Amino acid sequence: MSKVTVGLLGLGSRSTLYYIKELNRWYNQKKGRYSTFPFVMLNADFDAINPLLPNTSEALDAVVQTYIDELEKLAIITILIPNITLHETIDRLRIQKKILHPLTLAVGKIKEQEWSTIVLFGSLHSMESNYIRSYFNAKGIEVQLPSPEDRLFIDKVRKQTYAETETPDLIASYHSILKKYTENFPVLLACTELSILKPTDNNRIIDMAQLQIEQAVSQTA
Repeated sequence: MSKVTVGLLGLGSRSTLYYIKELNRWYNQKKGRYSTFPFVMLNADFDAINPLLPNTSEALDAVVQTYIDELEKLAIITILIPNITLHETIDRLRIQKKILHPLTLAVGKIKEQEWSTIVLFGSLHSMESNYIRSYFNAKGIEVQLPSPEDRLFIDKVRKQTYAETETPDLIASYHSILKKYTENFPVLLACTELSILKPTDNNRIIDMAQLQIEQAVSQTA
């Protein structure tokens, strides 16, 4: 029996289920047969968190800190947060256990590939705020943004994926925009909803959610 090392904070239904599905898929590829990823999950009341996003605040700090404190009581080594935007708040909290941090993992991947410039796809807030851009700039990585019109469309994709109302035409247009931007630079996906609908045949996409998932699996015996 594999030792549980990862504590997952359950948040939005679709994004959390996506992480669980991918954790199981990656782990099964590694272990074979009928193996499923060993983890424990603390399900948060996302209704108490989502209205406070995307901006940081003392109120959001207090809510998330309560859940982190509960997770840290469990027999785990690392914590996995299935929401990229929430990591700006995570950075502000008192946390003893290791966080599988998407920004740290993404920088490692970009440096490994010897890329120096990326295009950021995320929520409208993530694309237009300084949190991700300033972190990458400090690591010597230039961050470019899609055009204003494309940013609005990308955020529309995020919203419809969250609401589970995406259409084949929306997905096709999203894949077309990804193809357009990856012709010049790799694209960084900084939103789980965008990860859910990503194409599987484009190796110039850096998916923050996937990096978290792969790291979680690799550290589990």
